[in-house]
Amino acid sequence: MIPSLTVRRIAAEQGTVFRELRTASLREAPYAFGATLEDALSAEAASFDATAAEHAVSFSVSTFILYTEGHPAGLIEAHFDDTAARRAFVCELWVAPAVRHLRGGELLVDTAGAWLAGEGADEIYAWVADANRNAMRFYEALGFGPTGEHRRVERAPEQVESLLVRHVPVTSQVHQQ
Repeated sequence: MIPSLTVRRIAAEQGTVFRELRTASLREAPYAFGATLEDALSAEAASFDATAAEHAVSFSVSTFILYTEGHPAGLIEAHFDDTAARRAFVCELWVAPAVRHLRGGELLVDTAGAWLAGEGADEIYAWVADANRNAMRFYEALGFGPTGEHRRVERAPEQVESLLVRHVPVTSQVHQQ
């Protein structure tokens, strides 16, 4: 039997779940995130509680949690930057290795993208480390393509990351004149 997957927006009282998923992601793939495991482990529990509470209701930033058979197994952040362009981003994507083959990452990106589109985004961006070929192939398979924009990875300045973009499909609309 194939386990069922669901994605839900984080709830205000899920600070503990958020902390567990964030530390699991940093343990398993420390190279893939801006924070370090030490940062997460030394942070007060209240900071995770505050993030969960904000992300549960904000119109500019949210976290979505992947569940398999009701158990948290992954997460993604979706947010708008605070520039005049108000670009929409997905980031901090992580899926537990035991369930990666079930396409939970795709479900997380699509759910976060739908939320961003619902808040007005017509393009979704993701920064991906050039050296992380698995992540690059994953995003490309989901329709993300290069923007030509690159930057040094803050935590590892010897590495470069590229900005990818996916256009939000325009729903068919009937125009009456």
